[in-house]
Amino acid sequence: MHAFMTENNNSNSSLSVNDENSDSPCIGICSTLFDDVCQGCGRTAAEVYNWVFMTPEEKQAIWARITSEGTAMRFVRKNQPAKD
Repeated sequence: MHAFMTENNNSNSSLSVNDENSDSPCIGICSTLFDDVCQGCGRTAAEVYNWVFMTPEEKQAIWARITSEGTAMRFVRKNQPAKD
């Protein structure tokens, strides 16, 4: 299930709610049918398909990589200043 930000949340610059508590970086905008790396979350197609089978340590390593890269939609939108 994917939740989107509303006016009542503390930060309205992110595409998903509770990023720090979310198991999956998915934001519901998957491009792995066409791309080797998902434009929405930054994971490779293999990482997306195998996510449910990964250990917490494997997931954390992927989270660390995609966060440091910061190129996926989930991070690009999040890093833009909030509109007034």
